[in-house]
Amino acid sequence: MKRFLRIIILAIGMVLLVSGTGAAEDMQKGRAIFNDPSLGTNGKSCNSCHQQGRGISGHKDNYVIFDNKFDRLEDAVNFCIRMALKGTPLDKDSDKMKNLVLYIETLGGKKRPIRSIIPGY
Repeated sequence: MKRFLRIIILAIGMVLLVSGTGAAEDMQKGRAIFNDPSLGTNGKSCNSCHQQGRGISGHKDNYVIFDNKFDRLEDAVNFCIRMALKGTPLDKDSDKMKNLVLYIETLGGKKRPIRSIIPGY
């Protein structure tokens, strides 16, 4: 019986390890997309405005961008792609969107240093 339990625990551990590795890889893909200027047509990436994720928090009930309110993170992402990057919005169910959202959800909404906002400070 103990041997059986050990095998079950080992199998569960392997499943968790493999599934965790996949999520980490998907998050890294999302980070690459966040930094990829080909997401738009003007040579900028998400990171151009949000260096290292500054000003973005992926865990909110809603998102407000220039007085536009979005209930879903995917809608806010597509608004930025369309308006700021001059790109084509992503399909909300695409792997690219899922990976990008997964990465954005890791961001904590750090504020920009005051020096970057106020020239000469």
